[in-house]
Amino acid sequence: MSNRRREIIEYIDKREPVEAGGEVSDQADRLTSIYDSDTYGLNAMRETLPSHCYKKIREVMATGSTLDPQIADMVANGMKEWAIKQGATHYCHWFLPLNGLAAEKHDAFVSIFPGEEKLLLEFSGMQLIKGEPDASSFPSGGIRSTWEARGYTVWDATSPAFIRREKNGAVLCIPTAFCSWTGEALDQKTPLLRSMEYVSNESLITLNLLFNETHKRVFPTLGIEQEFFLIDRKFYLARPDLVNCGRTLIGARPPKGQEMEDHYFGTMNSRIISCIQEVEWKMWRLGMPLKTRHNEVAPGQYEVAPIFERANVAADHNMMLMDILKSVATKHGLVCLFHEKPFAGVNGSGKHNNWSLSTDGGSNLLDPGHTPSQNARFILFLTAIIRAVDIHADLLRASVAVPGNEHRLGANEAPPAIISIYLGKELDTVVNNIINSTDIQAPTSDDMNLGVSGFPPLPKDSTDRNRTSPFAFTGNKFEFRAVGSSQVVNFPCIVLNTIVAESLKYIRDSILSEMKNTNRQTAFNKVIKETLSAHNRVIFNGDGYSDEWKDIAKSRGLQNLPTTPEALVNINSEKNIKLFKESSILSPVELESRQEILFEIYNKSIKIEANSLYDIISTLVLPSCFQYQKSVADSLNSIMPFLQSQKSFCQPNAQFSLLSELVEAINNLTESNQKLLNLIKQSKETKSEHELSFFLNQTIIPAMNDVRKYSDHLETIIDDSIWPIPKYSEMLFLR
Repeated sequence: MSNRRREIIEYIDKREPVEAGGEVSDQADRLTSIYDSDTYGLNAMRETLPSHCYKKIREVMATGSTLDPQIADMVANGMKEWAIKQGATHYCHWFLPLNGLAAEKHDAFVSIFPGEEKLLLEFSGMQLIKGEPDASSFPSGGIRSTWEARGYTVWDATSPAFIRREKNGAVLCIPTAFCSWTGEALDQKTPLLRSMEYVSNESLITLNLLFNETHKRVFPTLGIEQEFFLIDRKFYLARPDLVNCGRTLIGARPPKGQEMEDHYFGTMNSRIISCIQEVEWKMWRLGMPLKTRHNEVAPGQYEVAPIFERANVAADHNMMLMDILKSVATKHGLVCLFHEKPFAGVNGSGKHNNWSLSTDGGSNLLDPGHTPSQNARFILFLTAIIRAVDIHADLLRASVAVPGNEHRLGANEAPPAIISIYLGKELDTVVNNIINSTDIQAPTSDDMNLGVSGFPPLPKDSTDRNRTSPFAFTGNKFEFRAVGSSQVVNFPCIVLNTIVAESLKYIRDSILSEMKNTNRQTAFNKVIKETLSAHNRVIFNGDGYSDEWKDIAKSRGLQNLPTTPEALVNINSEKNIKLFKESSILSPVELESRQEILFEIYNKSIKIEANSLYDIISTLVLPSCFQYQKSVADSLNSIMPFLQSQKSFCQPNAQFSLLSELVEAINNLTESNQKLLNLIKQSKETKSEHELSFFLNQTIIPAMNDVRKYSDHLETIIDDSIWPIPKYSEMLFLR
């Protein structure tokens, strides 16, 4: 193989796992003492704040109520003193602009005493509550011009501040929202908090008016399963496509992929587990309840998952997790890949969002009931969700429309682009019974008999799991499986919160309207039956990968939107503008800006990929092909005099055939690469981001696929010692 690839493999062979050291190697009983120690949560507040101040800030965190500005200075001082003890010299407002990453600007606590050259450490309530980063260079979708720079960050008191430790110090990170000087949301968090309040209010009113339940708050909760790949960093640095695009643009299928199904839940490699253990301890210190880790289906693919948290905290923790996975992987000589499909031919990565609604008292509203009242409550919320998903399937699909998901949705590891709901056999029977006006039975839990003596009886879940469903009920929550692994989870959650809240309002108002003419029970039954009858088309419990389902979905009138541009055009439809405007989640301007930004991100991603592919082929692949072509031709030339003098000697047909195949394949690759370049130039002539997205999708991507086809074929016949970049069999299997 090439010298560079050989050097990388020899390095990996000799490398020892990095010792994480410190608490990672200590006894597990230390976990309870260090958990949450790097966050300014309730424990730290209790120790640093006056009792009356602690009670007020605790109420804000528990209920989302408005913070009293009078206690802001006390909280800021307590937070500063705590952070300094943790080694922090700086603070930052940590926020999520619309570029898919976290942003921060560091300010030191230092100040100068007036009239003296004496250094002070200060942090005021105003500095805690409000910041002013430059807003000009963040994506705004036309809301702000580059010369209009003012933007504000506003403290989210419901998500704890945290310490981020670096080798030479620490920074206090304060989760905040981010808005423009003119008041529009420029971030992922502001509309998420609005949607959480909206779904809470509609749930509270519904519970109070229809079930006589009184609660202070209802919270959407998330449990976010994060999938990712880990490969050796030296392989990564030798692949320009991974460096520039996060995925491999070329690469022949290796002799072995995932067909042996031996990686899933297999024993974890010692180097990998050392890396993930260090990540876990860092996240535990940050208060994220990481619980699960395991090998995923594809070689080199892994998953970690936490216990459920409130949606905004879970979203913040997931962004922190992705950042720490990347930094810790680098320390261990690895690279963490979050792209949805970094390697063709093996499973891609998702971010399954397990979503539910919970009261402030801890009651899960998606738990099937044990009493008639609880069961009626469950059926109502279930009906609202079914209606919401059916009416707003276009929005749910658009919420996961990112470039990487085009390669993943509909493949063998991800749900299809057709949005549907999986309920399971028992719950589906309940829904059908309601529609058909037969007896309604609450879902039950039987015992499973495994047929082995000595095994205890196991409670049987009321639903199975369905990997092919984008939105599956899994016992007491819905799993939104279509979210991409690289995504910020906020927008999918915003959509879910908003459409369910709107649906709750519709069903509640319909029942109350019916109650003017009949009793509550009759009104309830009538509205639930009519709603389920109108929207049960979105329920599908079969194989979502099958061609049969595509035909069934089409006959039901369900949309199939396989590409990102097709999904994004629906965001600012009249229906969706009305939905977000009436709920005060996103104004028409804010909604349009998000659509524009998503188009821009898609277009820039595809253009970067196209240009990267052209460069890789031109500067790496083709020179190697020409070198090998020359060596084959030279070998033929070297024996031609002998063949001419020995007429009866066997002809080197294999070499002639190989040279012919090489010449043809190289010509095809050269021509397809030139065609790609011409289309890249042509793409600059399109006028709008919308038009460009369809041009890229319909012309550039097929051209890239052609280039890849010819390049991957050449990889299988070029001398291994000449091929210039690491191969799949090396990157996926060598640790």
